[in-house]
Amino acid sequence: MAELGILADDLTGAMMIASLIEQRGRACALVTEAGRIGEAADRADVVVLGRKLRFAEIEVARREAQLAHSAFQAAGISRIGWKYSAAFDTTRAGTIGPVAEELLELTGAAQTILCPAFVEWGVTVYQGHLFLGAALLTDSFKQYDPVSPPWTSNLAEVLKAQSSMPVGVLTHQSLARGREALLAELGSRKNERLLIADAIDAADIERVVDLTRDWPLVTGSDSFLPAYAVAITDRTADRPGTNRRFLPPAPGRQAVLAGSCAPQTLAQIDAFDKSNPVFRIELARPGDEQALADEALDWALIQPADKPLLIAVSAAPDGVASAQARYGVRGAAERAEAVLGAVARGLFTLGVRQFVVAGGETSGAVFSALGASRFEVCGFDELCGGYCHASDLGPTSFVIKAGSMGGPTFFADALARLAAADRR
Repeated sequence: MAELGILADDLTGAMMIASLIEQRGRACALVTEAGRIGEAADRADVVVLGRKLRFAEIEVARREAQLAHSAFQAAGISRIGWKYSAAFDTTRAGTIGPVAEELLELTGAAQTILCPAFVEWGVTVYQGHLFLGAALLTDSFKQYDPVSPPWTSNLAEVLKAQSSMPVGVLTHQSLARGREALLAELGSRKNERLLIADAIDAADIERVVDLTRDWPLVTGSDSFLPAYAVAITDRTADRPGTNRRFLPPAPGRQAVLAGSCAPQTLAQIDAFDKSNPVFRIELARPGDEQALADEALDWALIQPADKPLLIAVSAAPDGVASAQARYGVRGAAERAEAVLGAVARGLFTLGVRQFVVAGGETSGAVFSALGASRFEVCGFDELCGGYCHASDLGPTSFVIKAGSMGGPTFFADALARLAAADRR
């Protein structure tokens, strides 16, 4: 029976956290609809609910938090985690603070932690400031994000823009003093209901886990939440079937859909283009979304059925600027999602059953377009936690990734794994 429920703010983040929990030997179910939490909780230690909340309207995000809490409670899950991007990907009027506030009130928790670090991948927090590698968040590649470029690396300032609750920082120095000293310190800081935790290494993560192991609500990202899940799910032995490298087969054609404009994704598209057919959709062109999708599908129809193909709305900064100038920042993003959702439906009709998808919002659009809502998840490995299987569509497999993840040959590597699962 599941002991922890995690609400994630997008599909790639949900997949990532589920795969990291599986890697740690805990059975983790992933669903995209709150109504499926109950059936998933019976056969898992942790249930992750992935929803499209990162750029949702605040009231929509609050209602989603309420629905998630009710569904977790109905399934007998009393501990809740709120999962957001390790890069704290949000806007000034974003959802990280409001959802944390809502869940604090719903759970009755006095305080909660915010620990977005992914220390194994060089994402750390020091003195409340977020670093991606050696660079402050605002000096990193995230400054080129077309939808949510960061305006500060100070996470307390981000939360103060989103929340009316007092915000505090648990520094690396405070964490190093140990649990009893931390509890005494927090006794004098009860008004600070949102606490950003420094995390520069695995030792800090373990200290934060030790501090919060009996808290009803925690929030964070890819280092903290899996460690917390292991700490509170008392297993003397790992469940069989967790941390698998191969999922069930999904015989059919292969395709890549790319919506991310991150430099890593653009490089991956260029690498794939050297030996496979690629179609680039120009979002700035006039015409409705279905017409753009139909043009791409007409192209796909004449490609060799035995070769994978790639359809992208990804663009370099000048292409992004052109689309945003015509449709606005949010309008261009919604146009991209609508086009690739329509493309995904068309490709499925053409027999594609193995999809690789680049971009968190894109992944959500594809899953929604295809009607996929429950997944088996592979353990985290070189595919960056995105390998999953949806049997409710008929056997269909996906590898999804955040825009900034993976090496130059990620697409080819992901397709090779899916093909290997078929051979098995």
